Amino acid sequence: MNTYKLTLLAILSALAVGGRYAFQFLPNVQPVTAIIIVCGVLLGPLSSIIVGLLTTFLSNMLLGMGIWTIWQMISWCMIGLISGLIGKYVTKIPLWFIVTFGIFSGYLYGFVISLTTYQVTGYFIPYYIAGLPFDTAHAIGNGIFLLLLYPIVKQLLKEYNDNHFPTKP
Repeated sequence: MNTYKLTLLAILSALAVGGRYAFQFLPNVQPVTAIIIVCGVLLGPLSSIIVGLLTTFLSNMLLGMGIWTIWQMISWCMIGLISGLIGKYVTKIPLWFIVTFGIFSGYLYGFVISLTTYQVTGYFIPYYIAGLPFDTAHAIGNGIFLLLLYPIVKQLLKEYNDNHFPTKP
């Protein structure tokens, strides 16, 4: 991994942490999942896992650590791994597919986070059902953030690659 890629991952992590902090007043609506998905699709699975781990750890230093931190890391890294594999093995990915995956990821994240309660109390179903409105807010937020962020970040990375790593004629 070169210096450019490490710097890019640090910037994406900082953007995710800042976005999570800025949107903390809206429950479960934050750009973290969308940024991890964009990172995975455009930069690969390892990059998105790094962004997921950094973002969770750093943002929870601001917002509070707890047993849920581990489950957040697990869920965001799972989402990053899946999006990275999609980006690696699917050549042309339409925006509607990425947005749909982002919506699905909101519910996947909520499912994994609900396992925290099972770990502590032994009850899963009541907690999961009670959290569905929050998961829906997360899913809708992911869709909106992906609609806004994916085209911009994709274009910025394309321009950088074209200018700094030109293809040979």
